[in-house]
Amino acid sequence: MTFIIYLILAIFLGVLAGTITGLIPGIHINLIALILLGFSATLLNITSPLILIIFITSMAITHTFIDYIPSIFLGAPDEDSILSVLPGHRLLLQGRAYYAIIFTLYGSLTALLIILLFSPLFIYLLPIIYPYVLRIMPIILILVSGYLIYSEDKKNKKLWALMIFILAGFLGIASLNLNLKEPLLPLLTGLFGASNLLISLHQKTKIPSQKIKPLTQIRLRKKSIARASFASIIAAPFTAFLPGLGASQAALIGQQVTDIQDQREFLFLLGAINTIVMGLSFIALYSIQKTRTGAAVAISKLIPELTLSNLLYIILTIIIAGLIAAFITIQLSKLIAKRINKISYSKISITILIILTTLTIYFTGILGLIVLITSTALGIATIQLGIKRIHLMGALLVPTILYYIL
Repeated sequence: MTFIIYLILAIFLGVLAGTITGLIPGIHINLIALILLGFSATLLNITSPLILIIFITSMAITHTFIDYIPSIFLGAPDEDSILSVLPGHRLLLQGRAYYAIIFTLYGSLTALLIILLFSPLFIYLLPIIYPYVLRIMPIILILVSGYLIYSEDKKNKKLWALMIFILAGFLGIASLNLNLKEPLLPLLTGLFGASNLLISLHQKTKIPSQKIKPLTQIRLRKKSIARASFASIIAAPFTAFLPGLGASQAALIGQQVTDIQDQREFLFLLGAINTIVMGLSFIALYSIQKTRTGAAVAISKLIPELTLSNLLYIILTIIIAGLIAAFITIQLSKLIAKRINKISYSKISITILIILTTLTIYFTGILGLIVLITSTALGIATIQLGIKRIHLMGALLVPTILYYIL
C-alpha cells in the first residue's frame, strides 16, 4: 500500500514539474533531472530508485504535452518544439492558437496508443538493427542532413541552407567545447527562441482575439490522422539510433516521406513524434543501453540496468501521466487563449528575453552570454533569408558527425 501511495505521489509531482518546465522557456526537464541527480543520495534515503524513475518519466512525458503552449503563444520553443513556431505563429495571428495546441495534443494522445501498441516491436527490433546502424552512423547523418538541405524549394535557398548548416555546426562545436555547464541552453535559446522573439518585437506583432471552440468542433479527417500517425511511426525510431537527431528532425523526415502539406496535420505529427521520441528513449535505454534524452540519462544514473519490470512501470506511467497532461494542456491553453490578446506582446517578448538572458548568465556565465548573442544573430539571419530553421540543427548534427568520423 505504501508503494502505491508513493507511486501515485511520484506521478502527480512529476506532472506538476513537467507542467512548470513546459510552461517556462529555458527551464528544461534536463535541468530538473540534473538537479534531481544532485540530490539523489539524499532522496534515495527517503524513497527507492523506482519512485524517482517514475517521477522523471511523468515529468518528461508531461513536458512533451505542455511545451507547445509557450512555443505557439509566445514563440519561445525548446529544441523539441521548434518546428511548431511557424505554423503555430501563423495560427496565433489568425486567432487560432488554441486550435494549434489542440492539434499537437491530438498527436501526443495518439502517441500514447502508439507507444503502448508498438513497444514490444521496438524492444525486439532495436537490439537487432542497432549494431548495423552503428557501422554506418556518419553516412546516415550526412544523408539526412543533405536531404533536409535539399528539401528547400529554390537553388539559392539550398546554398543558403548549406551555409547556415555549416555555420551552425561551427557554433555548436565551439559551444560544446567551452566547458559550459549547460551548453545547449544559450545555443538553442538563441537559435530558436530569442531570435524569433526579437523578430516579433521588430515587426511590432499584435495578437488578435483568440477563438475557442469545443473539442468536438476541432477535428481532423480520419485520413489526415492516419497519414500523420503513420509518419510518426516511420520517423520517430530514427531518434533511437541516431545521435543529434531529435523530434524536430524526425518530424521533417516524416513530413517528407508522407508528403504532409496541411499545417494541422503537421502540428499533429509534431505532437505525436515529440511524445513518441520521449517514450522510445526509455525503450532504447532498456534494449540497447543508449540514452537519447536527458530524462533517460537521469534514469541511467539512478539504476545500473533497467529491467523489464522497471520498463513496464515506465510505460504505465507514460499512459497515466499523458492522460493527466492532456487535461492540463486543454485547460491552460484555453485560459491563456482568453487573455493573451489583452497583454502587450512586446512586453511579453521583452520579459521572456530577460528571463532567458538571466538564466543563461546564471547557468553558463559570460561565455554562455556570448554564445547566446552569436546564436541569436544566426537565428535572425536564417529567418531573414526565408529558409527553414531546421538547418540550424547543424549545431548538433555537425559535432555528432565529426565525432563518429574522427
